[in-house]
Amino acid sequence: MSDIGQRKADHLTICATEDVSFRGRTTLLECVELLHDSLPELALADLDPSVTLFGKRLRAPILIAAMTGGTSEAAEVNHKLAAIAERCGYGFGLGSQRAMQRAPETAWTYAVREHAPTTLVLGNVGVVQAREHESATLDKLAHDIGADALCVHMNPAMELVQPEGDRDFRGCLQTYARLTAELSVPVIAKETGSGIAPRTAQRLREVGVRYVDVSGAGGTSWVGVETLRAVGDDKAVGERLWDWGVPTAASVVYAKQAGHEVIATGGIRTGLDVARSLALGAKAAGIARPLLQALREGGEAGAKSFLDRVERELLTVMLLTGSRTVADLARAPRILRGELKDWLGLVS
Repeated sequence: MSDIGQRKADHLTICATEDVSFRGRTTLLECVELLHDSLPELALADLDPSVTLFGKRLRAPILIAAMTGGTSEAAEVNHKLAAIAERCGYGFGLGSQRAMQRAPETAWTYAVREHAPTTLVLGNVGVVQAREHESATLDKLAHDIGADALCVHMNPAMELVQPEGDRDFRGCLQTYARLTAELSVPVIAKETGSGIAPRTAQRLREVGVRYVDVSGAGGTSWVGVETLRAVGDDKAVGERLWDWGVPTAASVVYAKQAGHEVIATGGIRTGLDVARSLALGAKAAGIARPLLQALREGGEAGAKSFLDRVERELLTVMLLTGSRTVADLARAPRILRGELKDWLGLVS
C-alpha cells in the first residue's frame, strides 16, 4: 500500500475506533437557543425542509460530509454512503482526492455516480496540492468523478502535526482566486476541523470565493487524529494543540457575515445541531464521523437509521419553532448565550 493509502487507512480506523473528539472545546451550538412556539399552526405534513444547493434539490439540508477515498475499504464506505444519500435525497462529499492525483488507478474508490446518479456530489482536493496544478487538471479531477462542486480544503493545523505533512502554505489565497475564476464547477473553501475566523472568511470573499464549508472545532479533532499517528516532537505539539480552532457555531456566523453561502460541518451530530446551524445562517449541515461509526456498527441499515433520526429531529424542531420551511427557520427567534457571545464579540 502507498504512503497515502496507508494514511487513508489509518484515518478510517482511528476515526471509527478511537476517541478523537475535541477534549475541552465544543461546537458552541449548545449556546443557540431556539424559542418554543406553542401555537405553530402547522401539521408535521406541512413542513418542507428541502433546499437547493449547487443546482441540486436536497430533500433536507443534510450532507454526508467528506470522509475518505483511495483504498478498497474507503471505496466500500463511499459506495454505501453515496447510495444512502441517493435514496434519502441528501448531498454527499468525497474525501481528499490526493490519492487519485498521485495514483490514477485509485480513481474507482471515488467513483460514486453508479450508486448515486442524481445526488449532489462534492469533490475534494487540498489547496496546497491545488497550488501546484493547472486549473484544467483540477477541473478534470472534478469531472472525472462527476462532481457538482469542488471542495478545496485548508488544513494547516492537521498538516503541521502529520508526520509526512506539508509545511509550506504560501500562495493558497491566490490559488483560491485562480480556481474560482477558472474552474467550470463551483469552488467551496473547506476547513478540516479547525474552523473559519473572520479574517479568513473576509479574505476568501475578497478573492471571489462564494461558498465555505466551515468544518469548525468541537467535533472530530484532525489534529488529534494525526497526533495518534505521530511520534516525538510532532506528537507533543499535537497533544498541546488537540483543541485548536474556531468553534463551528462562531465559524458559521463569521462566514455568513462575510457574505458566503455556508455549509456547517464539525461536530454536527443531531437534528437539533442542524437546526441551530441553519438558524445561524448555514444553508445545509454535514455529518461525517458519527455516520461512519453508525455504518461500522450497524451496516447500511444502521447508517440509514441514524440519518432518519437526524431528519426527524430537524422536522420536530421546525414544527416547534413554527417554521414551515428552512428559510422560516433561518428567521426564527433565537437567543445566543454563553461563550458564543464572547466569540461573536470579536472585532477582527
